[in-house]
Amino acid sequence: METLSVDENASNEKIKDAIKAQETPEFYSDAQKYWDNIPATNDGMLGGFAHISKLDVGGSDTFLKLIFKMKNPPGHSRAVDCGAGIGRITKHLLSRHFGKVDIVEQCQNFVDQAKEALKGHKKVGEFYCQGLQDFNPPSDTYDVVWSQWVLGHLTDSHLEDFFRRMGAALKPNGVIVVKENVSSSGEVELDEEDSSVTRPEKLLLQIMDQAGLRVLKNTKQNKMPNGLYEVRMICLRPKSADSSNGTTV
Repeated sequence: METLSVDENASNEKIKDAIKAQETPEFYSDAQKYWDNIPATNDGMLGGFAHISKLDVGGSDTFLKLIFKMKNPPGHSRAVDCGAGIGRITKHLLSRHFGKVDIVEQCQNFVDQAKEALKGHKKVGEFYCQGLQDFNPPSDTYDVVWSQWVLGHLTDSHLEDFFRRMGAALKPNGVIVVKENVSSSGEVELDEEDSSVTRPEKLLLQIMDQAGLRVLKNTKQNKMPNGLYEVRMICLRPKSADSSNGTTV
């Protein structure tokens, strides 16, 4: 794994070169090849850490309940699970809180497994087999856009674009929820095996700000096993929304 600094004193040219390297066609095609060869199981989705699934869902459930207690909270009508894999989050979390949940996943074998696992589930809506860099839902569609452990597969520029599109797709009082690993070194860590990056929290928040989003809540996922990245759960709303809709935590 190669690490590239994003500290204020780091070389701007080095950062630009890193971003340029991410924006080659191989950045996405290599990720596609990697995930196409991963088993469509919880263990495959969680990199061999299937045992943390209950802990992960429990932390997310608590966070989502806090969001619903905010002033001017999102509704419970429709959510979208971005980078849904085999539908683990849809099945165990989002379907408990929303009338309909759409699924976005670029790997066809994961989509097929999600359809099988969720067959007959009345709360499952549309399946979109595409990368998040291409996902562009209509405006006024979702109460909550949920993305988890997937945004490292987007380049910085595509991530900013994704946030802008998702902000535009929200219903009134809607929010975007991001659950992602963050690096503790202040550096962008590039994983050549799965063609992804792990960003420091500072950079992730910077991209969100540039996309016109403001943070309503920002919480750490607790009790994760030692040796894993810190996981942040961040709730966002477009800055254009009424500033009284939530408070930063």
